[in-house]
Amino acid sequence: MPTRPSRPRSDRSRSSQGGPRPGRPGAHGHPGWAAGGAPREQVLKGPEKLHKILAQAGLGSRRELEEWIIAGRVSVNGLPAHVGQRIGPNDQVRVNGRPIKLRFERQLPRVLLYHKPEGEIVSRDDPQGRASVFDKLPRIRGGRWVAVGRLDFNTSGLLIFTNNGDLANRLMHPRYGLEREYAVRVIGELGPEQRQTLLKGVQLEDGIAAFSSVHDAGGTGTNRWYRVTIGEGRNREVRRMLEAVATPVSRLMRVRYGPIQLPPRLKRGMWKELSEDEVETLLKALKPTKPLEKPRAKAPE
Repeated sequence: MPTRPSRPRSDRSRSSQGGPRPGRPGAHGHPGWAAGGAPREQVLKGPEKLHKILAQAGLGSRRELEEWIIAGRVSVNGLPAHVGQRIGPNDQVRVNGRPIKLRFERQLPRVLLYHKPEGEIVSRDDPQGRASVFDKLPRIRGGRWVAVGRLDFNTSGLLIFTNNGDLANRLMHPRYGLEREYAVRVIGELGPEQRQTLLKGVQLEDGIAAFSSVHDAGGTGTNRWYRVTIGEGRNREVRRMLEAVATPVSRLMRVRYGPIQLPPRLKRGMWKELSEDEVETLLKALKPTKPLEKPRAKAPE
């Protein structure tokens, strides 16, 4: 399994009980973070679309915020906002009656890496009352953590969270072509024909899906390990692909998302916040690789 060089001790790495306390800046003293870490002041270079600015302020995803605008929960200069509206530095924006302060300064988003164990859901609400990954994250004031994609209940590994909905959208959008890499244990062994099928494409109920690569990763007897990469994240896609070639999955773990690998020392149920330099590196890596296309309606895995 690939390793990642250890980071300096100054990097923020905490368990769910050990994150930065509300009212304190992060370890790097980021001047743009409000108490608890959420940016209350947003960067503007000129008129920008309203839902994009609100997403960058950590209030939700672009799609959610468009729904808020349609529902009349957002106003600009005392009037109901409309989808597609652009705002400038002199506009007064309110969400649910609460003013949102805007200013012309550059601020970096916050990014968390979380090692999800099996048995947790990537949702804030669950009728069954199961444990949620959001229960383990540090509190954020004035905004909220947005999950970059999902992992199903029985899948473990790397999850990324950010307080910037626009960044989350870019990390998930097929246009940016970010590969997901998984360590997968199957019952049995993948034969040459099965591998070829997985690389060429498997017909699923929601379209054709294909791995970018399939590599042996050890194991003997009944259980064999493989490393697979895929360029998208449809719901339970890896499991469904392997089941389609008659190879049931007994364990699945995401170990990489784009340029970010699961830190080898990050234990299950713990999170680590990227340093400012690491966030800058991530932002530089987000260059479109494909023409703009309509995002899938399916929830990402």
